[in-house]
Amino acid sequence: MNLDFIKRQNRQDFQGLPDEEMIALLEPGVELEGKIKVATGMVRLNCRFKGEICSAGTVIVASEADVEANIEAAQISIAGKVKGNVRATRQLEITEQGILLGDVETPLLKIDPGAYFTGHCDMPTNRIEKSVRKETRSAALQD
Repeated sequence: MNLDFIKRQNRQDFQGLPDEEMIALLEPGVELEGKIKVATGMVRLNCRFKGEICSAGTVIVASEADVEANIEAAQISIAGKVKGNVRATRQLEITEQGILLGDVETPLLKIDPGAYFTGHCDMPTNRIEKSVRKETRSAALQD
């Protein structure tokens, strides 16, 4: 199903995100509980959801969304409310109305003025991970 007309209509929600095919679109009035697992493409939630989200693509939590879930995806954009831990392998964005209550793991974090985030943040990069491994090995050899 190609939902290009929705992309054009809501272009501000997709600025800076890859041009992926929309796989799922869940709008206000929908309430779901369970696990969403997506192999490729973009998922946009603008509803109530409780459970777990796992995607190799992009997950957009739109402005009217109320999500209580752990989210793992390549790219994540939060404009609504998320309560749960978030792991973005490429980028996490919290827009000015976005609320994130949970821990974060991502190499690239963008938080707009007005956004709310509470939790711990881990921003691993190859350079730092290599440095930490080297320091750990050096310390172990000295003991």
